[in-house]
Amino acid sequence: MAASDPMPVTGSEQPALTADPGAGKLAARVALRIERDIARAGWPIGHVLGSEPALQERYQVSRQVLREAIRLVEHHRVAAMRRGPFGGLVVCAPDARAATSAMLMYLEFANTTLEHVLAVRLAVEPLAAALAAEHITEPGIAELRGLLADEAATCPHPRSLNRLHLALARLCGNPALELFVQVLCALTARYDRGPNAASDRALADAHQAHRSIVAAVVAGETSPAQFRATEHLTALRRHLRERRPPLEATGAAETPNGVAGDVKLAELVAQQIIAEIRTNDWGPGTVIGSEAALLDRLNIGRSVLREAVRLLEYHSIAYMRRGPGGGLIINRPDPTASVQAIARHLRYRGTSPGHLCVLRGALELESVNHVSALTHDPPLDAELAGLACDDWHLRLAQLSGNPVLWLFLRILITLRSLPADPPPTDAEHDGITTALLGEDRALARYRMRHHLRRLDPVIVGRPSAPRP
Repeated sequence: MAASDPMPVTGSEQPALTADPGAGKLAARVALRIERDIARAGWPIGHVLGSEPALQERYQVSRQVLREAIRLVEHHRVAAMRRGPFGGLVVCAPDARAATSAMLMYLEFANTTLEHVLAVRLAVEPLAAALAAEHITEPGIAELRGLLADEAATCPHPRSLNRLHLALARLCGNPALELFVQVLCALTARYDRGPNAASDRALADAHQAHRSIVAAVVAGETSPAQFRATEHLTALRRHLRERRPPLEATGAAETPNGVAGDVKLAELVAQQIIAEIRTNDWGPGTVIGSEAALLDRLNIGRSVLREAVRLLEYHSIAYMRRGPGGGLIINRPDPTASVQAIARHLRYRGTSPGHLCVLRGALELESVNHVSALTHDPPLDAELAGLACDDWHLRLAQLSGNPVLWLFLRILITLRSLPADPPPTDAEHDGITTALLGEDRALARYRMRHHLRRLDPVIVGRPSAPRP
């Protein structure tokens, strides 16, 4: 099988958080400045940054540009405009919804498949179970047992079963891992086509697997917790493979637990347009429709459509071209907005380099697993030759053909920069490449682990559980 190439990255690309989203868009740059000012101020929740006229003066922009910027800031759930005599732009406590929404928007547009999602779940969720076993507390035990009781007392739905996975990720003490699991569960839920007889059996098996995982977590048994989580996810993967459902929009925005959240109509419209692009397999350059045609087809007001278009432009999914022959045109996907949204959330959560590095280790080894199963044309050594360290790792993930794996690694590499003067790595990269060319996956994994440990001793903190 040849490696696909769904991710818009080249070997020379340098991932950077400082790149302005929606290049050339003044409102997007102003939104980024507002968010940076909030972060530099220590994220003072409830503080009023200023009235609309005061913010116009501070950022030297027109009312129209400021209002567009504020819509983006509100979309990110960083701040919200409060009207009235004592109103102004008020700093909010960000939740995970903006970050997960950004990643979902990019990944659904980047031709993500069920297999991509489940492969990454197998790489990271057993790690979450093991870490939860290390960090479990009395309240955490009560929460997990309460979830099991709820599952036993009701007829579980596939999405309700995600609650246990999300709780384990939250209890593992790693904000980055928690956020990634939220995205993976939300993506998996997009494949749900309703219960059937096989589903009923699978749900009963899943509940028993949950009981087994929780028992190991409560006992503080890290290796059994990790192994049982791997067994459970392998069974889930087998079940979903057998059903082979298509990836379709559900018609409602999903929060990480699968329940419709506080989502603006414009965000729902943007998701609907993305679903239409995927359903019709439209490529870059395709004109989806004029503004008038979209208003008629979507049955919405002009202000809602224009806000939805701004979101699509911000995420580089589509852009509106004015004039004769114009309309909403599909763009090439760009993850910059997603990377920035995740960075914003994880920095607010106080994510440490250690959190990022442990997760990176699991994903780098999964990248080796994927690439070792593929054939490449041009040859792998030619694809990876002469790249700087970060570019080499991103290119390897790109060659895996898994957009989820690539995006997650790009986020971690972007957030966790290497020392200013890292030791030479070309020989180690060549050693990993040679092992992959020789189809020696075990040796490639060993060399990758050794390489990552030398770059940062906390990148790889524990071995992966064996897969059943």
